[in-house]
Amino acid sequence: MGALTFHGHACFEIAANGHRLVIDPFLNGNPAADIGPDELPPVTAVLLSHGHGDHLGDTVAIAKRDKATVIATFELATFLAHKGCDTHPMHIGGAHTFPFGRVKLVPAIHGGAVEGDETGQFTTFPCGLVVTIGGTRIYHVGDSALTMDMKLLEGMVDIMLVPIGDNFTMGVDDAVRAVSFVKPKTVIPMHYGTWDLIGTDPNEFATKVGSTAQVVILRPGESHQC
Repeated sequence: MGALTFHGHACFEIAANGHRLVIDPFLNGNPAADIGPDELPPVTAVLLSHGHGDHLGDTVAIAKRDKATVIATFELATFLAHKGCDTHPMHIGGAHTFPFGRVKLVPAIHGGAVEGDETGQFTTFPCGLVVTIGGTRIYHVGDSALTMDMKLLEGMVDIMLVPIGDNFTMGVDDAVRAVSFVKPKTVIPMHYGTWDLIGTDPNEFATKVGSTAQVVILRPGESHQC
């Protein structure tokens, strides 16, 4: 058994198999975060869906503090290597087995700018992350729009972390349809309520998902057993 902890916006901490991972660690400057980066326990790896500031967040500070490996698309990993981080570059469609488990990068439709890249040379494709750890398959959708590619993951996901905030990502209705494509056992909404602009109602999402999947609504700091 492991634990999946929500830290607000799109940041999740996964603890299983004696390892601890963090995905999209936007903590400083995140009005929804329950902790700051200094309060995050030591992590083995930092996983990134893309390079926007509200996802890249505190990656450099956390990775250097813990000597953690940053797992990201090739261009984003290269950018972070120039910042002094230990990185493992990957790309969409590729998978790799790490000491903690397996990571596969899957397509996502969103923007590719990298926060802090003043030259623009590291612009990359965003991705979704399928992390298999402790026997549980977790799909972090990233900031993706609804896409038919999600159907390719049908039956291959235990827990789906899906954005519902609209404006920058899927809204409630598209997120519900994404769940119907993937058919996870459990779905956890994310990327909502951080600011008024994405202040959608997770209870509306839960109602519309219905019996398609178990909906778990986590407040920042709360955990789900996985």
